[in-house]
Amino acid sequence: MEDRDRTIRRSLIYSVTDGSFHAAMLGFGESFFAAFAVFLGANNIHLALLGSLPALFGSVSQLFTHRFIRIMKSRKALVSGAALAQALMHIPVILVFFFGNLSTEILILFVCIYYVFGMILGPAWNSWMGDLVDENRRGAYFGRRSKITGFATCAATFTAGYILHSYSGARTYEYTGFFFIFLIAMLFRIVSFSFLRKQYEPLYEAAPKAEFSLFEFIREARFRNYGRFVLYLCFMNFSVHLSAPFIVPYLLKDLKFDYMTFTMIMTSALVVKFLAMPVWGKASDQFGTKKVLTLSGFLMPLVPLLWVFSGNVYYLIAIQLYSGFIWAGFEISSFNFVFDTTSPRKRATGVAYYNVLNGVCVFAGAVAGGLIVRSNELFWSKYFLVFIASAVLRYAASVVFIPKLKEVRAVEDIDLPRLFFKIVSTMPTIGPVYNLIPFVRKQDRKD
Repeated sequence: MEDRDRTIRRSLIYSVTDGSFHAAMLGFGESFFAAFAVFLGANNIHLALLGSLPALFGSVSQLFTHRFIRIMKSRKALVSGAALAQALMHIPVILVFFFGNLSTEILILFVCIYYVFGMILGPAWNSWMGDLVDENRRGAYFGRRSKITGFATCAATFTAGYILHSYSGARTYEYTGFFFIFLIAMLFRIVSFSFLRKQYEPLYEAAPKAEFSLFEFIREARFRNYGRFVLYLCFMNFSVHLSAPFIVPYLLKDLKFDYMTFTMIMTSALVVKFLAMPVWGKASDQFGTKKVLTLSGFLMPLVPLLWVFSGNVYYLIAIQLYSGFIWAGFEISSFNFVFDTTSPRKRATGVAYYNVLNGVCVFAGAVAGGLIVRSNELFWSKYFLVFIASAVLRYAASVVFIPKLKEVRAVEDIDLPRLFFKIVSTMPTIGPVYNLIPFVRKQDRKD
């Protein structure tokens, strides 16, 4: 038993390392797919498809995850094999520049395949990690892991932006910058793959077939806690992706920022996110995933609305700092809620079905956003209407669904204002200021 515990601890360290290199891949590669599309001449419909179609195909691929686990008889084999294939997909992405007038459409195709490899491993990885991480420390572990991987993403994104900025100029010269960052992304994912191979996989016996069909899952969703949670995230992600694909063209086309300014704005959210993840994770362990999901779910919808008030760089960075802080709570609580509300045996299937439905909603939201952008004449920027609509629909999703969710673990009770102040007080960069407030310090002593 002691040897097994030591093996698991080592595997959890390897998982952090794997996650860090995977995050660096995202920072160098995936974070700049939309910028690459803009460089190739993509229009708003192209950007909507790029922001949604890959996720849709990737989500649908997860319907076959359970079958691949049974064929390969190992979650580890599926996860590591798909990770390596995803790494190699950066090669055709790099080469789309040479396809002339069809380069944007072919980029979307290759990114779709990239996402299939990246997402088909998702349910297997969730099931695998669910067996490795103690349920009472999931928030703390994934919070720390997310802090480290968030730093890796931030550093990689900033470095990639600097490279692109350094290669600004003639079209061929600018393409060289994209060539280098995508090549580096591929190398980082290959290193990630090597650490996946080092991790221990507990004994896992895949069921002969899925325990329940997708149709049964949809039919029963509103009657089950996990099902209602899935419906909430699907509606929320529809609302988010109504505007999400258009942040990049808004910054690069409407505001005409260079790559360095663009990168500074985008990475500012990542900085706060990796600092906030452990704080939100510990709060999730102590006060429950639903409480954290509720708080972040009602603060996060404000983000897209804030984009319409100013194009000042410092104002946009401030928005991103707020966004990163709140999204850290929403992501960690959503991630942990999956583990809390699914059994190990059904987790891979349940996650796969969620991702399929979510992929459909992401696709529908992005396409709807693209159509709105194409016909919008109300504001000086075509993107403002989707920012406003996204905020309204995000609030609606939280108002309708969050009260229907239930906490499944025994946790400490706390009201939302005190939870917010407790989280802020433990933030590395905010806590010292917060602790100067006499009233709040008095409230904390009563806990």
